[in-house]
Amino acid sequence: QVQLVESGGGLVQPGGSLRLSCAASGIIFSINLMGWYRQAPGKERELVGTMTSGNFTHYSDSAKGRFTISGDNAFKTVYLQMSSLKPEDTAVYYCGAFRSSGRWYFGKGTLVTVSS
Repeated sequence: QVQLVESGGGLVQPGGSLRLSCAASGIIFSINLMGWYRQAPGKERELVGTMTSGNFTHYSDSAKGRFTISGDNAFKTVYLQMSSLKPEDTAVYYCGAFRSSGRWYFGKGTLVTVSS
C-alpha cells in the first residue's frame, strides 16, 4: 500500500505562484512513477505531469513552461511548483503514484483557487 497526502493548496491571484507538496509513505520503494492530476468543477480529472524514478518529467500542454515537478530520489516527497497561474488552473490537485505492481494510488487532493 502507498499513502499520499497533498498540501499547499489555497487561494492565489492570477499570475501568482504556488507550490504543492505530496508526502508519500508505505511501500514507496516500488513506485516507478509519480504524477500530478487535477479536476476542475464539472470536468474530468486530467493529467498535469509526471516524473519517473529516473527524474524524467512529462507535462501536459497546459502545464508546460509554467509548472515544474520535482522531488527526492526516494519519492518520499514530490512537489508541483506552479507559476503564472490562471483562473482556469482552479481545480483540486491530486498526487498519484504508480507502483511496479501496476496499480495507481491517489491522495485526497488539495484545492487550488486562482482568483482576484
